[in-house]
Amino acid sequence: MARIFVSGSTTGLGLIAGKRLLAGGHAVIFHARNEARAADLGRELADARRASIVIGDLGVIEETRAVAGQVNALGPVDAAIHNAGVGYGGAPRQTADGLPDTFAVNVLAPYILTALIKGPTRLVYLGSSMHHVAPNLEDALWRNRRWNGSQAYSESKLYVTALAFAIARLRPHIRSNAVDPGWVPTRMGGSGAPDNLEEGAATQIILASGGDDRLSLLTGQYLHHMEVRQPARAVRDVALQHGILDLCAEISEVSL
Repeated sequence: MARIFVSGSTTGLGLIAGKRLLAGGHAVIFHARNEARAADLGRELADARRASIVIGDLGVIEETRAVAGQVNALGPVDAAIHNAGVGYGGAPRQTADGLPDTFAVNVLAPYILTALIKGPTRLVYLGSSMHHVAPNLEDALWRNRRWNGSQAYSESKLYVTALAFAIARLRPHIRSNAVDPGWVPTRMGGSGAPDNLEEGAATQIILASGGDDRLSLLTGQYLHHMEVRQPARAVRDVALQHGILDLCAEISEVSL
């Protein structure tokens, strides 16, 4: 059985994935943003053996580094599901590091965790069908543009999908893929979202656990509901991939 880390796993897709992996006999490291959410999750998992919880705000660079340290203290992991994310409603939200939270949580945090967590040979990054936009790395942090939350979210999902493809290219011993879970009724997606929540979690569960002969060998792919789909062409652009890696390294001072 595998030890699997799932970021953003107190609710929604992350919680479903964690619980289903536990039910499948795996050890799961859940992640909560703060102590209060960890306490609630701890009560929910009170009878769950093989469950651990790490705590930290992935919108803050130092706390993201601390989350990686907590995971590593529990021992090497076999897989990681980079599930945590923020949506695009309302006014722009700046993190304590002065970054748009869409970039900090959706792009920079997966980069830092990928760089610092030891051991995983299976990596899953949560993308979105909204990633089909043109990149704008010159102003990825929205310093010079008028804020557009939907555009910022879409760009963040383009970048994290490109990150998944970059890892697959640069680390051939690792199976790294991006998953579009669909528009599902989570806190981010809203109660009126039309897609099925369980189906939205199924692909990343299989990829992380290595539990399907057809999918287990995939790497550098973009999937939706257990099927390989065609991603935006830009995610395979090596120059864009390196641009994202360089930007994240510069901001975080963490080298991949």
